[in-house]
Amino acid sequence: METYKLQRLELPVDGGWDVIVVGGGPAGCTAAAAAAREGARTLLIEATGSLGGMGTSGLVPAWCPFSDKETIIYRGLAMKVFEELKQQMPHVDREALDWVPIEPEKLKVIYDQLVLEAGVTVLFQTTLGSVETDGDGRITALITASKNGLRAHTAKVYVDCTGDADVAAWAGADYLKGAPETGALMPATHCFTLGNVDEYAYLNGPLLHGDNKSSPIYDILRSGSYPSIPDAHICNNMIAPRTVGFNAGHLWEVDNTDAYSVSAALMEGRKLAAVYREALAEYMPAAFGSAYVANTGSLMGIRETRRITGDYVLSVDDYVSRRSFADEICRNSYFIDIHGTEQEEKQEGGKQEAIKRYGPGESHGIPYRCLTPRGLRNVLVAGRAISCAREVQGSVRVMPVCLAMGEAAGLAAAMAAGVAEPDVHAVDVEQLRTRLREEGAYLP
Repeated sequence: METYKLQRLELPVDGGWDVIVVGGGPAGCTAAAAAAREGARTLLIEATGSLGGMGTSGLVPAWCPFSDKETIIYRGLAMKVFEELKQQMPHVDREALDWVPIEPEKLKVIYDQLVLEAGVTVLFQTTLGSVETDGDGRITALITASKNGLRAHTAKVYVDCTGDADVAAWAGADYLKGAPETGALMPATHCFTLGNVDEYAYLNGPLLHGDNKSSPIYDILRSGSYPSIPDAHICNNMIAPRTVGFNAGHLWEVDNTDAYSVSAALMEGRKLAAVYREALAEYMPAAFGSAYVANTGSLMGIRETRRITGDYVLSVDDYVSRRSFADEICRNSYFIDIHGTEQEEKQEGGKQEAIKRYGPGESHGIPYRCLTPRGLRNVLVAGRAISCAREVQGSVRVMPVCLAMGEAAGLAAAMAAGVAEPDVHAVDVEQLRTRLREEGAYLP
């Protein structure tokens, strides 16, 4: 690529932070709140205008399960966020733990309150542009772009919650990306909401989910009238009065580390939302005949990009054996949810699961070492980019476990920032686990 040399070589510095968290999704919100709660001076940098990531800007319509089918296992700040949202949604069963709907505007405010009450400073509409290092495993500054122009931000410890491991990767961390043999990425989904839905007809009509072989989605696909609807993936939830949220369809070959790729996908996704509305109005007229597209996600629903190589790589065997670890910072029980290639998803029944789902009460641990990139001393990673096998990433990528990982990363960052020479690999894990338990974490 042709290069351009910047004439302006000096930037204003926003320094003095103990911890800087990049990315204000679920992991970033709990990481920032946990670090600030420990007394660390904490800055949270977010590229959009709201916190919450896929549950808010991305319009994912429901939480993945918070329980292991017996008890809630994503606790601490994760449970706080989850329960506070349920309290504000009168149509949701107070005892529900799994596949609970999300009203995104309410969730935005809950995340705002979470970080502000902890004492976090938030920078919205601020994009990471570059990472400066000393060449010896330490980040020295983050370069951002915002209405303030280009700025350098400095801290003792940095927490990468970008989802794509941008901070760690740009600092030189080793990482893997996509399928081992081909590099193929799981397809994306552009979520959307339909308003003015007839609630009675929707709730008492046929189940739309693709697991129901009598779902109208199969009639739509067989009709051939809507060729842009790709497959039978159509998760949906009543998220508010007369409003249904959809996590539907797939967009293939979308790479969230390529701005051109995701830009094209967002425009394609907006067109597809309108097609779904037309199809549902035809095949479920009682429920959707007068519906309209109320909103499309301002974030693309990305399932996979980079995975850092950490001090430990969580393996398929660890998942299958329900392994526990001496340094585990949370538990996880979500199934291995890998969305397949175009051919796999369009076949009868969609992509088949290769690894059996957990039974009631079963879960595995996530070790702290999966959050610590090899070769970087003042960086932690939390969220879907942690160190793990691709199959396991299909499980740990969802919001409940990201909330739990974020809280652990924030606590660890504050602990590392409290010593003269911060080193995330040298954090006292027993002390970290003790603090997590004190804050309500599930660490049996």
